[in-house]
Amino acid sequence: MSTAPLPAAAAASPRLAKLKYLYPGWYAIVMGLGGLALAWHRAVPLMGEMADGVALVTGAVAGAIFLALLVATLLRWRLHPAAWAEDRRHPVRHTFVATLPIATMLLGTLAVTLFGPSRAADALWWAGSASQLVVTAWVLQRWWRPGSGHLPWAAVTPALLIPIVGNVLAPLGGVSLGHTDWAAAQFGVGLVFWPVVLVLLVVRIATQGMPPERLLPTFFVLVAPPTVVGMSALQLGAPLVVGWMCWGAAAFTLVSVASTARRLRELPFSMPHWGMSFPLAAFAALTLRLATPGSVLAVVGPALLALASLVILGLLADTWRGLRDGSLLAPEPVAPIAVAPAA
Repeated sequence: MSTAPLPAAAAASPRLAKLKYLYPGWYAIVMGLGGLALAWHRAVPLMGEMADGVALVTGAVAGAIFLALLVATLLRWRLHPAAWAEDRRHPVRHTFVATLPIATMLLGTLAVTLFGPSRAADALWWAGSASQLVVTAWVLQRWWRPGSGHLPWAAVTPALLIPIVGNVLAPLGGVSLGHTDWAAAQFGVGLVFWPVVLVLLVVRIATQGMPPERLLPTFFVLVAPPTVVGMSALQLGAPLVVGWMCWGAAAFTLVSVASTARRLRELPFSMPHWGMSFPLAAFAALTLRLATPGSVLAVVGPALLALASLVILGLLADTWRGLRDGSLLAPEPVAPIAVAPAA
């Protein structure tokens, strides 16, 4: 029996060695599929039980990918600790650490939505909710260190919304699980810092220019906060007009970022493209939530759901091709971004 340490085993196995490049943003796949499953469930009143079947299948795929990524993440942490440390130091990549707790919270939300309250759904939701707050606090403490340069302008990208605003997801599952007060409090954290990040992003673009071109797909993340705020507010019992206000803000934002579609088609596929998936699925879900039979949104909602489904299927196909040809589990292109001091 071999007694070689795990890092040596990784060096001997090309597949294990590639885990070094399994960056945290891979959990955006689970976020996209989880959001799409919730959107299909929302379509049941308009499209019948078939929509619930699609939601179940999509949710099962999301859960399977989550488990595979979790095992791969644990192996990466054991085999390539320096890569994990570099992720935490990186001014942009560190924000994607939040995709893990958000994906966990989404799976708990999906479980309670499709099957009702259970211990498994409760455990998933609590694990995601608590760890999301921890990640949010960790990201924010990088801002407050005087003279440390932990928030260079290069770090201010739409991806910064992920760890800060991910907290607004809490009511989607927390209310059904009986944790309304906690979910509302966590919702407030995201609601407070959402405009802060927006202002920082506008100032960064005005004074420093756009982020690197390969991060262009992450501008779709701007659609997610008003969309999820609307759904969560309605879940907390807010008047329907609040949902419509958020829908309007999200629709306007989507139209704005959709103007980049031509440039997106010219970019080679990379994991930041998955930044489009959850916002599109969430916007379809909010549209379906507001739709009533015979209304305009009863037509727009299924169309948006079809669009989100096609985009996510395309992303899955591109991801499979990238894994097959080795273009994804590889070093990131060099960008003019300075790495912050160790946290």
